[in-house]
Amino acid sequence: MVGMKKRVKKNLGGAMKKRIKRRAGGDTHVTKSGATANKGLWYNINKKKQRIASGSGEKMRKPGSKGAPTAKAIKQSQA
Repeated sequence: MVGMKKRVKKNLGGAMKKRIKRRAGGDTHVTKSGATANKGLWYNINKKKQRIASGSGEKMRKPGSKGAPTAKAIKQSQA
């Protein structure tokens, strides 16, 4: 797998390199209570809410619209 990353970095532009670097950061984060948790749906929702509050101009998607989390995905993330 390491060889694949090197090949991707060599052949593709800067955007792909940044994306690979971001993934290398890990799939966990530290919660407000200090515990370590996996990054998932709620992590992404909270990050987007923070960006909106800081004035990014983004908007939350309406339930049922394309790209919005489904009811099944929300229920699964709460379990």
